[in-house]
Amino acid sequence: MKEREQGPVDAFQADGTEARSGNLERSGPDRSSTQRERIQRRRLDREQNETWQHLNHARGTKPEDRQEARRLKKEERRRKRKEVAKRRENEIRGMDGELPNFWLRVRIIFFMILVLSALVVCWTAAFYITHGLRWHISPLLRQLLNSVLGFVIFGVSISIISRFAKRRQSEFYQLVIDALKRISKGDFKVEIPVFGENGHWGGIVKGINNMAADLNNLEHMRQEFISNVSHEIQSPLTSISGFARVLREENLSPGQRDHYLNIIEEESVRLSRLSENILRLASLDSDKHPFHAEPVRLDKQLQMLVLACEPQWQGKDLDMSVEFEPVTIEADRDLLSQVWVNLLHNAIKFTPEGGTVQVFLEESGQEAVVRVRDSGIGISAEDLEHIFERFYKADKSRTRSGGGSGLGLSIIQKIVQMHGGSVSVQSAPGEGTEMTVRLPKTADRAAGP
Repeated sequence: MKEREQGPVDAFQADGTEARSGNLERSGPDRSSTQRERIQRRRLDREQNETWQHLNHARGTKPEDRQEARRLKKEERRRKRKEVAKRRENEIRGMDGELPNFWLRVRIIFFMILVLSALVVCWTAAFYITHGLRWHISPLLRQLLNSVLGFVIFGVSISIISRFAKRRQSEFYQLVIDALKRISKGDFKVEIPVFGENGHWGGIVKGINNMAADLNNLEHMRQEFISNVSHEIQSPLTSISGFARVLREENLSPGQRDHYLNIIEEESVRLSRLSENILRLASLDSDKHPFHAEPVRLDKQLQMLVLACEPQWQGKDLDMSVEFEPVTIEADRDLLSQVWVNLLHNAIKFTPEGGTVQVFLEESGQEAVVRVRDSGIGISAEDLEHIFERFYKADKSRTRSGGGSGLGLSIIQKIVQMHGGSVSVQSAPGEGTEMTVRLPKTADRAAGP
């Protein structure tokens, strides 16, 4: 066994034993003094013992504590090295977050060679200048003078060259500032020329150009929207104003008067429906439209709406056929009702008398698929590309008999996208149209495009 190192406590015990053994031999007046010495010695040993324990605690006598402290210090140093390396790498990276390519490295090397060559030329010029002065000085002083004079020549040359570089940089900054001022004033036809990569400014210039292009497209869409709205509102107002003027004539028969009044009523309803659709589309675009998801039996909802449209399709003697599978999804009942009503009305409206309209509902995995097929006039391939655009009509004449405002399919697409679904169309002139709506069975509200 290993011998235990003697500490202050052991020394105290040994001294106490010696003191007790010595007291047996003492008597008389020496006994009280011996007791006082023994008490002092015990107090001193106790203080030394406490000091020893504090020192051991401060030094961390446990080996695992010392190892943990060393490990933490190593991790801290390693983390600092990683941060420095990351900072240097970020400084080297460009605006797009990509490491410099081969040609950038070549340019850096070429720049370093150019700087060294310029220094050599300046030192050579300084050597010939000091040699031409024919000063009688020591070689060491001549070498120092050549070095200092070479750096002075190099600094003057750099300052002259930097003036031209600053002028070009100032022109570039002014170009960017002017472009931003034009954008702030509403002029979005701005494009800043990109000279090479422009360093870190290349990404900023591309971003400004992209922003200006997007704002220009948005302004074009806004002007087109205003033009379409003005046209759609002006058309029924013109009809109402014209037929109201005709009604002032006294020689009209009761039949003619009723006919003109019916036209005024139809145009008023059309104008009211247009304003309602515009407000609904604006509400859907604002992402603040209420969205209440709940379990919906899609087959029962479609069946109810088909029966509600019975007067329309029976009035045109259409053959209405339906095939519904029992499907339950989570959706907003009122919003989906607008989708099915618009699809059914379009199919009935553009199908000639005696035609057919078919509505299918099936479950495909985690989706519910609704298809509305008609045997109507169909849509050309050119019009299919713009069919979901607002105020777009396949009927370019925009006559009153053509119906609608061109917002129905835009509203359908927006509502379907809010449910996380998709809508598509297949059609050809004279072969009818098939609209397909795919909806997830679980409510998943998504932002529009």
